[in-house]
Parts: sequence; structure tokens; C-alpha cells
Amino acid sequence: MKTLEAKHIVKYLKENQEDMILFLKELVEAESPSTDANSQVKIISLLKLALEKLDFYVFHMPGKKTGGFIFSRPTKRLKNNPIQLLLGHCDTVWETNTILSMPVVQDELKITGPGVFDMKAGLIQMIYALQTIRDLKLKCPLTPVIIINSDEEIGSKESESAIVKISKIADRAFVLEPPLGITGKLKTARKGIGRFTILVKGKPAHAGLNPDKGVSAIVELSYHIQHLFSLNDFEKGITVNVGMIEGGTSANVIAAESRAVVDVRVHNSKDADFISKEILNLKPKNKDVELIVDGYFGRPPMEKTQRNQRLWKMAKNMGTLIGLDLKDSTAGGGSDGNTTSLFTATLDGLGTVGDGAHAKHEFIFTDKLIERTALLTLLLTAKQLNNKTNR
Repeated sequence: MKTLEAKHIVKYLKENQEDMILFLKELVEAESPSTDANSQVKIISLLKLALEKLDFYVFHMPGKKTGGFIFSRPTKRLKNNPIQLLLGHCDTVWETNTILSMPVVQDELKITGPGVFDMKAGLIQMIYALQTIRDLKLKCPLTPVIIINSDEEIGSKESESAIVKISKIADRAFVLEPPLGITGKLKTARKGIGRFTILVKGKPAHAGLNPDKGVSAIVELSYHIQHLFSLNDFEKGITVNVGMIEGGTSANVIAAESRAVVDVRVHNSKDADFISKEILNLKPKNKDVELIVDGYFGRPPMEKTQRNQRLWKMAKNMGTLIGLDLKDSTAGGGSDGNTTSLFTATLDGLGTVGDGAHAKHEFIFTDKLIERTALLTLLLTAKQLNNKTNR
């Protein structure tokens, strides 16, 4: 029965492929950089209209510094029915007018353009999976609810509380971020991401006349940079990178101040706690300097929990119905899936296969838009799993 249903889904999507691509091009051309709230108005309006046409209630929560987020659910739903979360973002890393130098281009194999891979194709999948379910009169055992935010690329600060609130009551979460690699591996784990700042305050002096009267903040910082480098453990997947440093005012002045920004990536919460303590408990080497350290893990690790693995196995089985031999992998970058995974079963990387996230060659494979939308449709119509236990 499910195999026959899968064939009908694929057939329906192929019949609607042209409309899917036209809407995708419209979303890409509606440029929406994270840091420009005004730029988000058009794409949020387009998405709101598309969802309302599917008889979904849509609420737009404006942001203070961003375009805010959309929350959407069916206008007609069973009371107390369990829910499943569809999660994605409409913001991109590309500045307004990038479309002039990176126009949307479609050929026999690919569609290119800023944000097409990360992750406007995923938004198309959301809309058309729900449309397929409606038009083919498929059953959804769990009510689909949607959050689309406009600040994911800058840490989801304004939308995180809403994501947490819905994740706590959702049976599962499907994240429409792009998959990993050209083969389209689903993301069953993601590294946690920490950001720390180290500020050193020393004492200035003339480097030629009285260098002994100064205390170099740069020299002090150099000791800590070496220590931070020693915390790297590639076998465990722990990376500690001092990616930015600054300090001093002139070559002939003993530096009064220096600063470093540190990026940390880990696979699990235990390593996150360990590295956090190591960095936050740094002590001055020179008693005459002041050392100020702050920071935290803004994206907790998305770990291979039992409930996440159950969801992955379900997806792998569903994939076979449409001829997919799905593989999974761990991503070094973070997403809102890191957050949902703390509270419910999460499967990430369900977007369209392609390449070039945040790069000028960004693209998706045209034919993969159909197969990955079909996969999402099958997942949305799958039975409820016991996903609230066994983290």
C-alpha cells in the first residue's frame, strides 16, 4: 500500500515540477539577507500567501533586528492530536543585489542562485509536500506545524524561544537544511558550536624609552593562544580555533590591550562542558594583567540519540519506496536542529541535494527537488513513533 502511495506522490510532484521551480526562482530572487529586516518582507509575504492557500493559519512575529519568524498550522485540525515540526529559515548570507552578479540560472541539471541550496529549495519542499498531502488526500497521523525564521544564519537569537517551545511539545522535527555532500547524506548529528572572547588588559609604555614600565597584553595573549591550540583533539572531534586576534595601537608602544575570538566545535555535551571550563577558567600568566573571558555554546551538539536514530531509520526505510539508498553523516556546522534535538526526535538535512552553501557556485540538482519532496511527504504521513523518551 505504501509503495503504491509513494508512486502516486512522485507522479504528482513531477506533474507540478514546473510550478515548483517557478516558485523557487521567485523565492531566490526575493533576496533576504539576515541582517536586513526590510529585505525579509517580500519573502515572508510570499510564504505566508502560499501557506494560506493550503488552508493554513499563519502568524508572523516581527523581529526587533530581523524579519522575525512565521508560525503556521492547519486551520482545521484534530484537538489534542500530536504534532510534528517542519523547520527552516528564509534568510541567507548574501547581501542585497547579489542577484545581479549571481542570477538565477537553470540548465538541464542544475538551478543556481544565492540561497537556492541553503535553503530556499527546502522551503519549496515544505509547501509542496503539504500540497501533495492535501491534493492526494493522504493521511497525516501527526498535525504538521511550521516555523520559518529569518535569523538562522546569525544564530536564531530572536526565534530560538519559539523553536524551543514548539520542540518541547512536538513528537518529531524535520529540518529542511540542505543535505551533506553531492550524494545527499542526511544529517543525524551536528557539532555543537561555542564562541568565546578573551580580553587582556596590560599596561602601555614607550617601547624604546621605558619598555620595562609596560606590561604587554599581546605577550600575555600569546601564552593563552598556545594553550587553546593544545585543546584540539581531532580524534574526539574537538576543534578550538583562534580565528581573530587584535591588539596594540602602534609598533613603538607596549600593547595595553589585546583580544581574541575563539570558535569551538564538539560532538557531545560532555566535551562542551570540558572545553567551556578550560576556557572560562583561564588565569593570567602575568600578575599585572587583567584577563576577562566570556562566551558559551550557542548551538548545543545534536547527538546521535536513540530517538534521533529511530527517526533516521524510518527515513531510510521510506527512501527505499522511491528508490533511494539514503546515507547519513555528521555535520561540522550547526543549525536549529541542534536546538530541537534537545527536546524531540530530530532529522536534519532533508533539503535538496546540491552544493555551494555560502559560496558563489551555490546550486541544487533539479531532479533532486522532486525526490526529496517526495521523501518529506512520506515522512509527514508516517505513523507516530515513541520519540519523547530515550534521548
